[in-house]
Amino acid sequence: MSVEMTTETMPTKKVPKPMSPWRLSLRRLFKNKLAMGGLFVLVFMILLCFVGPYFSSHVNDMSNVARGNKPPNATNWLGTDKLGRDIFTRVMLAGRISLSVGIVAMLVSVTIGSIFGAVAGYYGKWVDTIMMRFTDILMCIPTLPLLIILGSILGDLKIPPSTRIYYVMLLIGLLSWPGLARLVRGQVLSLRELEYMQAAEALGLRDKRKIFRHLLPNTLPTIIVVATLTVASSVLSETVLSYLGLGVIPPTPSWGNLISEANNIIVLQKRPWLWVPPGVAIFLTVIAINTLGDGLRDAFDPKMKK
Repeated sequence: MSVEMTTETMPTKKVPKPMSPWRLSLRRLFKNKLAMGGLFVLVFMILLCFVGPYFSSHVNDMSNVARGNKPPNATNWLGTDKLGRDIFTRVMLAGRISLSVGIVAMLVSVTIGSIFGAVAGYYGKWVDTIMMRFTDILMCIPTLPLLIILGSILGDLKIPPSTRIYYVMLLIGLLSWPGLARLVRGQVLSLRELEYMQAAEALGLRDKRKIFRHLLPNTLPTIIVVATLTVASSVLSETVLSYLGLGVIPPTPSWGNLISEANNIIVLQKRPWLWVPPGVAIFLTVIAINTLGDGLRDAFDPKMKK
């Protein structure tokens, strides 16, 4: 005898809630073990540099030449410099400066590049032509030689070391935005032709609202990826300038001016604890940021994966 099931007694399947593009991208990112490893190393370096000095007993150490150039020991884990200061604490304090330069330079670069590219892509025509030709001119100028020239000018102006760091941040940021501007401009050129932008046009929305509320948010994945990689390139640019004595200069520590101790052949051969720790810190930080940036690119644009 068959029993007929009514619609009330039939089991119903729950339809899974569709995931938003952001959640899908984050899920792809979390599945990327290499990117997660880079994120872990980056978070560790940030905590070490910004929080670690508070737990160090050598932050307020005065110069003491008598204990200078000591190799690593139980008291000074990474040894001391020529003035008797703890290298481990100096590396952490220098990391604050180098990472701060990278982050602030990235914010300056992203702000200028995204707005510049969005405005050029939205208005098009002669506005786009003028703005993009200006961008092309900046991209044709070698960034590093220009930074070295500007760093030399800062040295001639006798700017105090405490304020010089802010000029370095601005210089690196102001020279790093053209690449992002071209990427944002290309995306805006395609986005402005979509139906929702035609609807915004029909509603009579102001250009400012259309650019900052409808176009730029849709370029955010690209901006995030480029911003991540800009931090790494800014840290390297600061390192080069400080190594040459044209960026952050003592007594303000940075990874670049710490590693400049390797200029001395005696230090290079017999006192590796003076320059190896900041070099390792730079290597780990840049590799971690680049790995995370590649993971973000693959997560937000899966078509780029092989």
